[in-house]
Amino acid sequence: MKGRQSIAVCSLIGLLAIETGLMTLNTVFPPDLARGARSSPVVLDRRGAWLRALPVENGRWRIRADLERIDPIFLDRLTRMEDGRFALHPGVDPLAVARAVASAARHGHPTSGASTLTMQTARLLSPHPRSLGAKLIEMIRALQLEARYPKRQILALYLTLAPYGGNLEGVRAASLAYFGHEPSALTDGEQALLIALPQSPEARRPDRRPGAARAARARVLARMVGAGLIEPGAAREAASEPLPRREPFPALAWHVAGQLAAAAPAHQASVVSTLDGDLQRRLEPLAVAAARAQGDKTVVAVLVVEIKTRAVRAAIGSGGLDRPGGWIDMTRALRSPGSALKPLIYALAFDEGLAAPDTRIDDAPRRFVDYQPEDFDRTFHGKVTAREALIYSLNVPAVTLLSKIGAPAFEARLQAMGVKLVRPKAAFSDAGLALALGGEGLSLRDLVLLYAALGDGGVIKPLAWSEADADRTINSAGRRLLRPEAARQVLDILREGPAPKGRIPAALTQGGPGIAFKTGTSYAFRDAVAAAVVGGYVIAVWTGRADGGARDPGLTGRAAALPLLFDVADQIGAPRAAPRSLGPKGAPTALTQLDIDRPGPRLIFPPNSATVMADGFGPAARGLTLAARGEALAWYVDGAAIPLDPVSGRAVWRPSGPGFYRIIVIDADGRRAEARVRVK
Repeated sequence: MKGRQSIAVCSLIGLLAIETGLMTLNTVFPPDLARGARSSPVVLDRRGAWLRALPVENGRWRIRADLERIDPIFLDRLTRMEDGRFALHPGVDPLAVARAVASAARHGHPTSGASTLTMQTARLLSPHPRSLGAKLIEMIRALQLEARYPKRQILALYLTLAPYGGNLEGVRAASLAYFGHEPSALTDGEQALLIALPQSPEARRPDRRPGAARAARARVLARMVGAGLIEPGAAREAASEPLPRREPFPALAWHVAGQLAAAAPAHQASVVSTLDGDLQRRLEPLAVAAARAQGDKTVVAVLVVEIKTRAVRAAIGSGGLDRPGGWIDMTRALRSPGSALKPLIYALAFDEGLAAPDTRIDDAPRRFVDYQPEDFDRTFHGKVTAREALIYSLNVPAVTLLSKIGAPAFEARLQAMGVKLVRPKAAFSDAGLALALGGEGLSLRDLVLLYAALGDGGVIKPLAWSEADADRTINSAGRRLLRPEAARQVLDILREGPAPKGRIPAALTQGGPGIAFKTGTSYAFRDAVAAAVVGGYVIAVWTGRADGGARDPGLTGRAAALPLLFDVADQIGAPRAAPRSLGPKGAPTALTQLDIDRPGPRLIFPPNSATVMADGFGPAARGLTLAARGEALAWYVDGAAIPLDPVSGRAVWRPSGPGFYRIIVIDADGRRAEARVRVK
């Protein structure tokens, strides 16, 4: 009896020793997750449209997987096809290992694999040549991964690292490059291709090996039919889907989206920014055109901020990466605001009771200790009201008011609100009255903060770059810079300023409050600035050289920045265009060429290569109304004529079922247009 007890005790001690040893080894030699950490999140606009992601080492697009944005049907099919017991095993599937060993012994060589998704993830984390020893290491690493992380995190890691051909890694990169949209909604054919590619990514690349890709997709679909994951008819339809071609990734809001991606935590797969991708897409060409019109070395920065939430809805850092200094985000650069700070001087003077809009101020030659300002036009206007002095940006009245406030007090008040003013290295120890005319550097982001405070009754709040920050800003009290009455008085004055010749932001001023704007120009025309409060937004525009060099005379804030600001204001009020988010890539072919004069009928709906949703099928269905531009049109679907509806006179097509169809429209002269569409 004692002998048995001794054996049991020794066995228990042995097991504990083995377990302790394994735990020690597991702690000392953990799995290396560095490769998974070197992945990029996707920066999305406020509605979920892809803006930009960052490449990793060697230019590889390793995009962090976000299971919340991946088609759940695809996730289910992937795990059941690649690892049927993924939810049950501890990283290694004993049944699969036993089956593989038995098969190899029976045939004299390996005939089937036993790799689980977790083992494949371990191999992707630490790539190595295939061998028996490497397979054992994979098993150990898979057990370690399963002991540390939940199944969903392991699956996300696999879908981040899986190769899809070329420099594409991760299912999100593959889906966007090949299909033009996020993998949140995938067709059967798209799912089959994404399941097939990681096994032989280079040999099956649809853009280079279409035959191999089509065959691999067909094999996966056949396996899905055998596993009961898809109906045979749907599989045949999926096998007939056209193979995709690789397209470049979006790169909207290049500077800001890159900054948000770089700052995202390692676990975050998607960054939902406050940017409006549709507005950003409209404004970027305007900035590029403005930069080119002002010289080879000019760059442009634009910010659009929603006042209520302080959400940044558009941000342009340079107006073109091909410009000298185009890689620099000029919304963050410290540049002279010129006279664009004058509204804040007047607002604080009104706030402190030092002046009122109709207070008369002498615009005459005057020396302030060692500083003697003069007006931009080198003339003086005698007695003027504060209102007139601000409207016409007279320098002496602004310096006079700043001297009453005190330049150090003005500077300290702004800096207490989080606005950073930076003096040139050669400046004196105090701020100096030149501050009124742009004597200190200020970023465009901080200038927007100040104008947003004017538009929000004198309350200053930080800018919001993510939707989460914007939600917090709405509920934040902020900090009061000045009284609401002072802010209102200044905005009323700025609305009286003369607009650029022939320019009115009609989309926002009809029946609205008008546009309250101010411009600024720095010494030697280095900086041209314009800022405005219009509707519920603040707009700020800067143009200049990234290296701070002097520019041609005449490139003032009014001439070089204000016209672009008015263009931006018009775009804020423009009708929304179709967002590029989770749908097929690009616009339908027929709609991208509406302004091109082509002979014959022009097919409007459905456009070529479109996927159309039908409410029902067969003669009793409501049907799809076909549309084209032309005279005496006749319609045919797969060769069968479509009669005109007796009530509306239009061609109404009632598909017999889902699938691919060929639609042809012919006019009276025999000219034709056709489209191949898919109906779901």
